[in-house]
Amino acid sequence: MRKTVLLLALLVASPALAQGMKGAPAPGLVETIRTGFDYAKGYLVKSAEQMPEADYAFKPTPEVRSFGQIIAHVADANYFFCSTLLGEANPSPNVEKTKTAKADIVAALKGSYEYCARAYAMPDADTGAKVTLFGQDFTRAGVLMLGATHNWEHYGNIVTYLRLKGQVPPSSKQM
Repeated sequence: MRKTVLLLALLVASPALAQGMKGAPAPGLVETIRTGFDYAKGYLVKSAEQMPEADYAFKPTPEVRSFGQIIAHVADANYFFCSTLLGEANPSPNVEKTKTAKADIVAALKGSYEYCARAYAMPDADTGAKVTLFGQDFTRAGVLMLGATHNWEHYGNIVTYLRLKGQVPPSSKQM
């Protein structure tokens, strides 16, 4: 798992690092991770807003989460990772189990990103401190990266759901 997180960190960081190689100073660690997180955030929020409410219950197969459940799951995970990083109680647990209406899920997703803004603004000097997550010790930078990676993982799911419903994903609209 740690090798996967490192590989994904390098992939997410590469656009920001490449920008730094073109003459501008390279961004710091947190800024680099936040850049990837912010891209995923933009695509996930646009996807959540774009999908019609009637399709929030859509599941490609019965065994998987619905579109709405994936979006709510991302909100849950954001709150979980960021509250762990901030050393606070999770302010909004169980979004996936308590929200079903599009407006409520979109609001929870946006709220999770607003909450995470503090975690993704930590000073680079604080990223080496350890926190316990899933019973394991991680650096704070590792948890930031895990949160960003988790967003991208589920954006990949969402792209498939959008395409199955005849929608063009936000990341494809920008090409």
